[in-house]
Amino acid sequence: MAEFTMELNDDQKQVRDWIHGFAADVIRTAAAEWDEREETPWPVIQEAAKVGIYSLDFYAQQFFDPTGLGIPMAMEELFWGDAGIALSIVGTGLAAIGVVANGTEEQIGTWIPQMYGTPDDVKVAAFCSSEPDAGSDVGAMRTRAVYDQATDEWVLNGTKTWATNGGIANVHIVVAVVDPELGTKGHASFIVPPNTPGLSQGQKFKKHGIRASHTAEVVLEDVRIPGSCLLGGKEKLDERLARAHERAKAGGGERVKNAAMATFEASRPAVGAMAVGTARAAYEVALDYAKTRTQFGRPIIDNQGVAFQLADMRTSIDAARLLVWRASWMAVAGKPFTSAEGSMSKLFASETAKKVTAQALQILGGNGFTREYPVERMHRDSAIYTIFEGTSEIQRLVIARTLSGMPIR
Repeated sequence: MAEFTMELNDDQKQVRDWIHGFAADVIRTAAAEWDEREETPWPVIQEAAKVGIYSLDFYAQQFFDPTGLGIPMAMEELFWGDAGIALSIVGTGLAAIGVVANGTEEQIGTWIPQMYGTPDDVKVAAFCSSEPDAGSDVGAMRTRAVYDQATDEWVLNGTKTWATNGGIANVHIVVAVVDPELGTKGHASFIVPPNTPGLSQGQKFKKHGIRASHTAEVVLEDVRIPGSCLLGGKEKLDERLARAHERAKAGGGERVKNAAMATFEASRPAVGAMAVGTARAAYEVALDYAKTRTQFGRPIIDNQGVAFQLADMRTSIDAARLLVWRASWMAVAGKPFTSAEGSMSKLFASETAKKVTAQALQILGGNGFTREYPVERMHRDSAIYTIFEGTSEIQRLVIARTLSGMPIR
């Protein structure tokens, strides 16, 4: 187990600088165009694949970094470039985490490569959990998966929403109800292979921010998938459901994590790192502007009203990064989040991104309100961090219930 450190080693610094260079030279130069187009930036994803950033190997190397800092470091630099394009590049990762967190070794080896494709033929994947009536309340999920024993197939029906890459993905990971009596304990995750009949894209959302990232509904109508596409396998599912029923009859007992919660717990510090990247980008623009913008015969950074804002911005960004790094290190070191440290990191970093980008826009004044400067886009993008993968309100609920010992449903 690696000791916790706040200093990147030489190899990590080299990787960080490499990603930063790609973010500066490729992502940033394309950010405004794809934000306006509101389309998936396939050429940029392909460039990321060609240099090795969009690949299974790259994410595996960062994921298995013994310090735990590989993924948050990569996320911060990519989202420093642009949140919408970066999410198009890393969105497949959430589906991949869903497979790693719940799947067998065979499923991991079979399906994750198909999520990414090749540099000459890039693919994306989608993780489908939220529904029109089941966002924060995962217990209200209605998408059903019914096992057809005669054909050894699962039949999926329902509608998913807010799915990154939904409908355009090569592989969809779908969370569905298999035992309605058990509530969230009766959920399971399924792999929907490419070109499976019955899966279609519903509404594509036109969003306030992260416009270069495709977000849409996914409609499942009598979607039949092989029994082997149940993540973890049916034997494991049957054992888990049996234990849950026994505990329910006994009146409670040990908490059982559902498939969606397992995925989100693993990804929340990474989302916090994304927020840190956007906040840092806005802060740097505001700092440079404050040094060069002259009013009343001096740079505006000489005014305490501006200087103190920048001081608070930088302090909050550094504090958010430290929370993210702590949670990431704890996860790789196998230390339990006894105080919901993962949710803490996501909550604080998300709120910091919203606040810092708003302060940056204010420092730029009228210029900040125009699309001639990137802080306008960063301000719009930052709003998503307090919403997706668990709203700030849900993070506070998770933290509070963890501290009090109440069950997290």
